[in-house]
Amino acid sequence: MGNNWMIRAGRGGTYIEDFETKGYAAIGWSKLGDLTQYKTNDALKEAYLREFSQAKPQAMANAVAMIVKFRDQIQKGDTIISYDTETRQYLVGEDQGQYLYKPDEVGDYPQLRVVNWQGRVDRDMLSQSAKNSLGSVLTLFSVNDDVIAEMRAALEGKPRKVEATEKALEESGSFELLKDEVVGKSHELIKDKLASLLPEEMEEMVAAILRAMGYKAKVSPKGPDRGVDVIASPDGLGLTQPRIKAEVKHRDGAMGAPAIRGFIGTLREGDSGLFISSGGFTKEARYEADRCTFPLTLVDMDDLSDLIVAHYENFDFEGRALLPLIRVFWPAE
Repeated sequence: MGNNWMIRAGRGGTYIEDFETKGYAAIGWSKLGDLTQYKTNDALKEAYLREFSQAKPQAMANAVAMIVKFRDQIQKGDTIISYDTETRQYLVGEDQGQYLYKPDEVGDYPQLRVVNWQGRVDRDMLSQSAKNSLGSVLTLFSVNDDVIAEMRAALEGKPRKVEATEKALEESGSFELLKDEVVGKSHELIKDKLASLLPEEMEEMVAAILRAMGYKAKVSPKGPDRGVDVIASPDGLGLTQPRIKAEVKHRDGAMGAPAIRGFIGTLREGDSGLFISSGGFTKEARYEADRCTFPLTLVDMDDLSDLIVAHYENFDFEGRALLPLIRVFWPAE
């Protein structure tokens, strides 16, 4: 049994009709020319760097990996699928074992593989788990055998039978798992962006969060006393409570009890303390915070990410410039 591959027909399935009528699956990267000229993967990487010099290292690695799969790893007899976003149907076929370079044959996707397309499968005929596994936005990725088995059965007019109770459980469970996976990945990506900020930028980020929460906040002037980095209050003058004093430690590792005690020493009656550490806190530090007589909250990187997501809609220009994010809508059910 061969391997199975999804090859997307351009953004939004632009070239799906060309795929089906001309008997091809195709990818872009036209600047690279005929891929057979690159005898080694290193030669391909060098050419990619020349032609796409602005690409980030991870993006380059992903692209080269997909190009190599398309040229070398797809073999005769492998199952190829593509997706028509307009009709919500999957095109199913079999690779014929031939790579071609033909500019202008399929739009601006000159890298071709000859495919014998065998039919279409409605997305609604697939189980929810199969739909979820086909959700990757990559141009080319492998597909597991179970999904292909469902598609083959549907092509033969024998769609997978699922009892109503099983279907409800499957869709609910898979849906929640997928949602949790997406939220988890986005959470980690936000943390990656936060980790890349300079210490001074992290102070500005904390001030932006407090402003988004309804306070008037500003970063304290730099000076010999670095005990308080951000000051916030309802009036911006510190004359009304809560009066928040924040200490920000970024790229300094986990904070211990001495750092917390030092910060507590800067707090006065009417103050609330906020200690942010991107490196987290030791158990001793958390114990020290718990026994503090002033209101004191410790915020690690996970907490900071949660605060940003919760209040990002109210971020001002300065905050959004530090951490540009986009909203992703998700079905309620």
